[in-house]
Amino acid sequence: MNLPNKLTILRVCMIPFFVFFMMADYIGAASKWVALAIFVIASLTDLLDGKIARKYNLVTNFGKFMDPLADKLLVCSALICFVELQALPAWMVIIIISREFIINGFRLIAADNGIVIAASYWGKFKTVFQMVMIILLIADLPFAWMDIIETAIIYIALILTVVSLADYLMKNKGVLREGSQK
Repeated sequence: MNLPNKLTILRVCMIPFFVFFMMADYIGAASKWVALAIFVIASLTDLLDGKIARKYNLVTNFGKFMDPLADKLLVCSALICFVELQALPAWMVIIIISREFIINGFRLIAADNGIVIAASYWGKFKTVFQMVMIILLIADLPFAWMDIIETAIIYIALILTVVSLADYLMKNKGVLREGSQK
């Protein structure tokens, strides 16, 4: 297994620790900072694994499938924690997670037809804004102007979620036709 794939697996392994510190208050206020550190490190592995894979031609079908899935698991875990912590409304999280299920369903149909679909640029922008949103929400800085920035980032992430879904469906609508001819 190559380094980018190991980084992807590391990111998945970090998720339970992230959730533990997001939801636990065992070490007081430090819990959120530990959760934030874990999230940032996990997010950086996403950036790093892609750069390494492209630079050294280590792109694999496993990586094309697992890398976006690891991102989704990390982001969705955080979003679910935010619903429990009442930092985000459930309807927003449902829209974001629904998009991820739809995309993964498309990927499964494509894979069944021998097609591997890599992430699009809209999907990458969406992921970046979601990760920035999560970082801001975890940090929960006590400045009034931060509330405005957080709200703007939340809505930008939500809009990019919907736009990236529409883009993905438009570009890959042929996958459903191919899947129905089996």
